Amino acid sequence: MKRYNRKKNIRWNTMKILVTGFLLVIVTGAVLLWLPVSNQKPIEFFDALFTSASAVCVTGLVTIIPQTQFTLFGKVILLILIQIGGLGIIACVTAFFFLLRRQITVRERMVIQETYNADSIGGIVGMVRRILIGTFTVEGVGALFYAVQFVPEYGLLRGIGYSIFHSVSAFCNAGIDIIGNDSLVKYHGNVLVNFTTVMLIICGGIGFIVWLDIGGIISEIRNKKLSPNKFIERMKLHTKLVLITTAILVGGGFLFILLFEYNNPDTLGNMTFGNKCLAALFEAVTLRTAGFITVPQAGFRDGTFMIMCGLMIVGGSPFGTAGGIKTTTLALIFLLTWSTIKGKEDIEVCRRRINKQNVRSAVAIGTIVLSILAVAIMALSFTEDAPLKVITFEAVSALGTVGLSMDFTASLTAIGKLIIIVLMFFGRVGPITIAMAMAGR
Repeated sequence: MKRYNRKKNIRWNTMKILVTGFLLVIVTGAVLLWLPVSNQKPIEFFDALFTSASAVCVTGLVTIIPQTQFTLFGKVILLILIQIGGLGIIACVTAFFFLLRRQITVRERMVIQETYNADSIGGIVGMVRRILIGTFTVEGVGALFYAVQFVPEYGLLRGIGYSIFHSVSAFCNAGIDIIGNDSLVKYHGNVLVNFTTVMLIICGGIGFIVWLDIGGIISEIRNKKLSPNKFIERMKLHTKLVLITTAILVGGGFLFILLFEYNNPDTLGNMTFGNKCLAALFEAVTLRTAGFITVPQAGFRDGTFMIMCGLMIVGGSPFGTAGGIKTTTLALIFLLTWSTIKGKEDIEVCRRRINKQNVRSAVAIGTIVLSILAVAIMALSFTEDAPLKVITFEAVSALGTVGLSMDFTASLTAIGKLIIIVLMFFGRVGPITIAMAMAGR
């Protein structure tokens, strides 16, 4: 009993650290972005707070244009906020301890264990180190690919700066850009920029736990401890669910968007077939909480709008840089429904039986998120003078930490901005803390 209470206290302290840490970073970031040294022209503190919250919650909704609003100092602050938001408070604090060469205490290791839902504290610090190295490596490779396009276009220094910023923003699923007011619209037919962005979004969105699992399997195969034929069999159930669900959502989203928007002159209609496919794929991926666009969002048809909202609510995968209710939550809810239809008491997938506590947690998370979304949409419908479709899209985008908008964010009222800030914060922190509070062994 004593051990259980101790673990419960650690879990509660971890949740408090996550919530308090994100709040402190948001407020600190707002103050730094509000300073005259960060701005090329005056900015209201509330807009600085909104931008800081959007960056830390890796959402991408902005009430200003970062390219023309912020100085180089301001853009660097924005980049740091995005990186902290993407990696998470615990990983960033651990990285700071690494730099100081400070010993990680047992209690701190237990907090890290709770954050990543690891089985034990053994090797937990090494796991975080691998996550940090992997993150910076992927972001570095992404920056190199971006540089091929941006350096010739913007010059050496600015091109390198743009490459680093957008690589971090894409990997962290933030969707904030410093190119202009139209995100990546002018690159809708650029294969290099599109595929670099898509791969960074997917790498960040599938979650660090999937990285570590796949990396461990590859290491075993390389050391001849495992046959390549056992690659899929060796994967953890979590990894299989994430990869299968991600493939279905991206593939299905791509096909539906291409089909519904093929002849729509406001979106894909005037593009070549190759560019239509490229834009549809980009849209299907960016809806998974990334926020970059290559096609203006206001022109999509109602059928596509429903698909877009569904993809935004689901978001990415656990323990990654994306938001939403997560792919595994959707998979568990679907498996529960399928088992109920078939009259089975146990829920099985990939020859594994899933713990009922995990399924109950998934249903609870989905219910809470949808309930908060409904309340927020009703509140925004009272405070904002806009069509319900536009309001719904904005609320779903904020809660899913997506960052897509139908050109509505800048026109939000003060109360509307506050509601969106709360949604972004809950989208980044809420589902994680709810899962931790309800998760069993």
